[in-house]
Amino acid sequence: MPYTKIYGVLGYPAKHSLSPVMHNAAFKALRINAEYKIFEIEPSELNIFLSSLAKNNIFGLNVTVPYKEKVMPSLDSISSEAELIGAVNTIKVSKSRLEGFNTDGSGFLKSLSEDLNFEPKGKNIAILGAGGAAKAVSVCLSKTKPKAIAIYDIDKPKLMALVSHLKKIFGDVNYAAVNSVAELDMPNLDLLINATPIGMKDSDPCLVNPDALHSKLLVYDLIYNPAETKLLALAKEVGAKVSNGLGMLLHQGALSFELWTDKKAPVKVMREVLEKEVRKL
Repeated sequence: MPYTKIYGVLGYPAKHSLSPVMHNAAFKALRINAEYKIFEIEPSELNIFLSSLAKNNIFGLNVTVPYKEKVMPSLDSISSEAELIGAVNTIKVSKSRLEGFNTDGSGFLKSLSEDLNFEPKGKNIAILGAGGAAKAVSVCLSKTKPKAIAIYDIDKPKLMALVSHLKKIFGDVNYAAVNSVAELDMPNLDLLINATPIGMKDSDPCLVNPDALHSKLLVYDLIYNPAETKLLALAKEVGAKVSNGLGMLLHQGALSFELWTDKKAPVKVMREVLEKEVRKL
């Protein structure tokens, strides 16, 4: 019997990841002899782990917090998109060579288009947060030529670094680093994205003044647990179109799957198993 190929998610912590159920369902649906595992690796063990992937029969990884930037020096090649974003969320092992990719931003765009029928070109967009997820989302959105992207983060140096990076690469988008959420031009916004962890806990406040939300707005919260954050619930109340981050998780995972296997991902199967798993949370 041919040996089982191993794939997995690399993070610290990583036990909470929904990627194993999604990818194992995909392998089963396509009858691929593979298994997807969780690799919760301590920072001191990271380099040893990466250098022994081929030896341990590991053919591909998803990379999550805190390793999306830390893995980059250990890779043999990095895709142009991952270079632009400055982070890797997918590693493909090819004959002992480690290739780095980033499917987060593309997965987000696919979710916007397929799940919400939203076209960012020429639109006014605001992003809350300037961390890893915001980097991926802002770079990929910028490629679609929106009219303007305003970004807010409590960490000013991180915020300014991201806006300056985007301005250097994409000259035809109007970028703004705002000092507070109140400074966002909410009445003229088409898309509001929460790329912060605020909303994961019941005690978390809603980052946006509920009175500023309106029915012409699309609100996308990258959080998928809980399925409906305070921000999404309040946006729904005023008739705004809303989405949580499950679509992004699904589509970035499907793109990773296709990079590893060179086969079309069974997106329907992956979506069903994810939705079922989220209902248990």
